[in-house]
Amino acid sequence: MKNDIFKTLFFLARPAAGKSEIIHYLAGLPENERKERFHVGKMIALDDFPMLWTWFEEDDLLEQMGKPRLHTDHAGYFKYPYLWDVLIKRIGLDYQKLARDKDLQDATVIIEFSRGKEHGGYRSAFNHIDPWLVEDAGILYVDVSWEESLRKNRKRFNPDKPDSILEHGIPDEKLKHMYAETDWQEVTAPSRNYLDIAGKRVPYVIFDNEDDLTSQIDRRFVERLDSCFSKLWQLYIH
Repeated sequence: MKNDIFKTLFFLARPAAGKSEIIHYLAGLPENERKERFHVGKMIALDDFPMLWTWFEEDDLLEQMGKPRLHTDHAGYFKYPYLWDVLIKRIGLDYQKLARDKDLQDATVIIEFSRGKEHGGYRSAFNHIDPWLVEDAGILYVDVSWEESLRKNRKRFNPDKPDSILEHGIPDEKLKHMYAETDWQEVTAPSRNYLDIAGKRVPYVIFDNEDDLTSQIDRRFVERLDSCFSKLWQLYIH
């Protein structure tokens, strides 16, 4: 384990909860300040949304060509639930290639995704994570209610940029179907501080964002983020 920075950080939450905004804030800090305050080095992002969106685009192209859709139906739902776990394996594969091709000594790999009960939840995702992905890892869970996720999903959606990390959105009924229920409380019930993933003891903290501190970055947001990262770092080094 590194002495001064996280090797890997997972950002998990319902859609539109604020995890991408937190990542954006961290990325905008000078590297020395980010390392000193948050123990985050050079940031390298792995997010399953661009992978998922590529499947949507490919299926639309196939349909235009008169060919069968491979991954999704006409309503935009995955044909096979196991494709959600393929995305997790894909993140692991991309991580392996990063470790092969780049010097990660001063880097923190940021992994971002959302999971609802409908498609297996976090339990299924964690069951498909490879051990190297959680070697010296920490988790920040951004907690919002289903109603707050729905409100912010509507607010952020830009129809001109449906593929944007910060501006994509999900239709209301689809969001409800996939994310109204999550299993986060169930998978974290055994411990308030650690999760057992792939045989590794992974620390986690919860950033409560029901009051939406990520939409307008101010002192309250910074103080809460500082507090969460301070706790996570103490769990991580111990």
